[in-house]
Amino acid sequence: MLNRRTLLTGTAGFAVIGLALGKASAKVLPGIEKASMRGSIDATELGVRPGAVDDQSKAFAKLLRDATERDLPVFLPPGTYVVSNLTLPARVRLSGVPGATRIVYGGNGYLMMAEQAEHIELSGLVFDGANRWMADYAQGLLDVRRVAHLVIDNCQVTGSGKNGLALEHVTGRIERSDISGAADAGIYSVEAGSLEISGNTVSDCGNGGILVHRWQQAEDGTIVSGNRVQRIQARSGGTGQNGNGINTFRAGNVAISGNIVSDCAFSAIRANSSSNLQVTGNTCSRSGETALYSEFSFEGVIIGNNIIDGAANGISIVNFNEGGRLGVCSNNIVRNLSTTGPYPADAPGFGVGISVEADTTVSGNVVENAPLYGMQIGWGSYLRNVVATGNIIRKAGTGIVVSVVEGAGTAVISDNVIDGAKNGAIIGQRWAEPATGDLASLGNAGYAHLTVEQNHVS
Repeated sequence: MLNRRTLLTGTAGFAVIGLALGKASAKVLPGIEKASMRGSIDATELGVRPGAVDDQSKAFAKLLRDATERDLPVFLPPGTYVVSNLTLPARVRLSGVPGATRIVYGGNGYLMMAEQAEHIELSGLVFDGANRWMADYAQGLLDVRRVAHLVIDNCQVTGSGKNGLALEHVTGRIERSDISGAADAGIYSVEAGSLEISGNTVSDCGNGGILVHRWQQAEDGTIVSGNRVQRIQARSGGTGQNGNGINTFRAGNVAISGNIVSDCAFSAIRANSSSNLQVTGNTCSRSGETALYSEFSFEGVIIGNNIIDGAANGISIVNFNEGGRLGVCSNNIVRNLSTTGPYPADAPGFGVGISVEADTTVSGNVVENAPLYGMQIGWGSYLRNVVATGNIIRKAGTGIVVSVVEGAGTAVISDNVIDGAKNGAIIGQRWAEPATGDLASLGNAGYAHLTVEQNHVS
């Protein structure tokens, strides 16, 4: 029979066995903890020491070569490692303790560079450029070119004297990382192949947040989703090439979705000559110029379900004179615009909610507090096949302006609600000058290219 004494005796026996097992485990745990548990090389076993005063570049380079030859990952214990001019070999899997393993640039060239690599994976690391000078041939603190598969996960990149991450001809993903304080752009990608940039925070950069560029117009396929981009300046000046939170240039088939972008000197999201572009579900606050911009020679853009609060202009889908055409602008909220921008504005000025020009539908949008125009349809003779229906415009200078210049193409303006437009609900314009009375009551006023009907004005 089981009684208290036998129970205590039995449990004491289990305790002795457990203690013995615990002691046995304690003898092997340090070795397991260093390498075997992770299946990796412990950097300290090959002479790379956290917190060493001297530059450890030579030891670090040897460590990476050894790991590549053995095709094993490398684990860096917590601490600071000062290195410079490291060329990454063909296969690198380097990890550390997030926020505690710091790789600091020692100066005199660059921090890390890769060329023609097969697989580079960096995780749980802090890369600190210490705001030091970088060589002319280096494009970023991490300069990665022609890499078949790149993974940067749960890392921090800070204090780069140029771009934070500079990628050229790279496939892979940049995720869950924090990039801040780059003198130029946080992430600069050119000629990517199926790259994903997701779940990152990019902040306090000198000229750009996330840049997706190509040398020539072509399909790119990059996904930019779920990032936070904030406080992006335009230290190098210009009228839009710098100061953008997310920027695509000549890159086709790019999807930009679910990002929160705030306090950018120019645009929250700016696309130049980028076709088949989707800009959906983003929140854009306090943009210095046009919050969402699709410009120059593009064909095909969807801008939908975005929120814009604070900008000089809200959404522009323009430059039909350069071939910019074919768009959908739907279900966006645009509000609290300003007539003041980062440079003296060309005509007609800042303070426009939505501008479109060619082969574009504009529907289901709400525009509020647009001091110049709630909506601008066409610019001079650059107007073709625009339909604006089912929009709400509140508290605007003029509700909707539409071009009545010779050569302007078809525009249908119907079933919109316009409330509190100070200078008229719907006005025909010759370039920036009013040329008609209020078309909301006059109809097309004899302009055969216009259909204006069933709009509600209060």
